[in-house]
Amino acid sequence: MQITVPNWIDYELIDAGKGEKIERWGEYTLRRPESGADWPIVNGNLWSRPDAVYKPDPKGQGTWTFNKELPASWTITYKNLTFKIAPTPFKHTGLFPEQAVNWDWMSEKIRKDKREVRILNLFAYTGAATLACSSAGAEEVVHVEASKSTLNWAKENCELSGLSEKKIRFISEDALKFVEREKRRGHTYHGIIMDPPAFGRGPNGEVWKFNTQLDALIVACKEILDPQPLFFIVNAYSDGFKTSDLHKVLLNHFRTHVPTAFIDCVDLGLPLSSRELLLACGISGRIHFK
Repeated sequence: MQITVPNWIDYELIDAGKGEKIERWGEYTLRRPESGADWPIVNGNLWSRPDAVYKPDPKGQGTWTFNKELPASWTITYKNLTFKIAPTPFKHTGLFPEQAVNWDWMSEKIRKDKREVRILNLFAYTGAATLACSSAGAEEVVHVEASKSTLNWAKENCELSGLSEKKIRFISEDALKFVEREKRRGHTYHGIIMDPPAFGRGPNGEVWKFNTQLDALIVACKEILDPQPLFFIVNAYSDGFKTSDLHKVLLNHFRTHVPTAFIDCVDLGLPLSSRELLLACGISGRIHFK
């Protein structure tokens, strides 16, 4: 099943094709590479003059060409949340808009729960899921991200969203090491989110490989799940890893929770505003515990 985001106002996927996409982020249009857009471009006029174009470099860092003067960063909103957007040397902008379906899903679970809910967000990036959970009423959110610069970006988003007074712990650490330490401390969480890349490095050079370390991380996370958990989410972007693969992984690890655990694995997509196509944007495995 593929699900899309119906509630964006400040973001629009205008068109995609030939390995690229053109998007509107607030009032600015950006053209970036997109490996999933392997179909032809129909209306070339839509691509004629974006505000900025990203050209990749074989070494991993590309360059932006600006057709008009853009600020170094600007903000967009999703419902009651505000995010800083900035073109980076790695083509990203600081936000993955397709994840809004998960922000909504988690927020609804938290609002309906009457407990003081504790949430752990691993590979937490610039904090969209963190802020969504905190805004929905989570008593505490622990935000773990290896990159200190990205962690600071998350703190900025926290301030922009008016959530600075909320109990959010921002931690720069390797995800697996942090989870193992939380187990030793006896800390547990009602909800756990993980958004691991295909490959990454921790703050002290620790190597993360999705295909070989996902199982170990899930096992460790299960040990710090509250005895009455609320949800568990795994996002995946690794090439060749499908929703059926993710479902098998989660079923294997949470088989003992069935039938009290409902496993829902979905393809995330963004609709093109210019024609009836969906751009695939990764997968999510979502477990809701009854």
